[in-house]
Amino acid sequence: MIILGLTGSIGMGKSTAAALLRRLGIPVHDADAAVHRLQARGGAAVPAIAAAFPGAVKEGKVDRQALGRIVFANKAALKRLEAILHPLVRREEQKFIAQARAHRRQLVALDIPLLFETHGEQRCDHVMVVSAPRRVQLGRVMRRPGMTRERLAGIEARQLPDRLKRARADTVIDTGLGRRHSLQAIRRAVTQLRRRATR
Repeated sequence: MIILGLTGSIGMGKSTAAALLRRLGIPVHDADAAVHRLQARGGAAVPAIAAAFPGAVKEGKVDRQALGRIVFANKAALKRLEAILHPLVRREEQKFIAQARAHRRQLVALDIPLLFETHGEQRCDHVMVVSAPRRVQLGRVMRRPGMTRERLAGIEARQLPDRLKRARADTVIDTGLGRRHSLQAIRRAVTQLRRRATR
């Protein structure tokens, strides 16, 4: 089984790429969605976050805005949060991979925003990076509710620059040319990976 790592900086079209992979019949593990589940009511991360960050848990679930205010621009707090979340997300990922192996899947994808930053590429056989010109990226990001230049700068400070991600990728998908072009490029990459899996 081939494990495909999917990553890209904010606003580069990673969610669209993940949806296209699913459309091609590839199971995708979404690390962001796993974090949401872990922080929801009854989620495995809630007790530890409540203990580490007083005021961040309300009505049995993590108040993401309150937590964001605590960890934004506070490296020590962010590291504490990551120490809670990363092992739990990894456990979910391992479960996902084990199920895929049991179902004899040829190819699965791990959708991980901070793939290179957390050395997640070491767990992957192939890395796909989504990328777009800066003006396209900014146009997408600044349309998001509550997004500001300051907030974007804080997010990007934690991310490897796009040019370095592109340099380290096995495949780069240019999402600035439209959805149709992205689908064609992803389909070509998937065809090659499926051939590799059957060798």
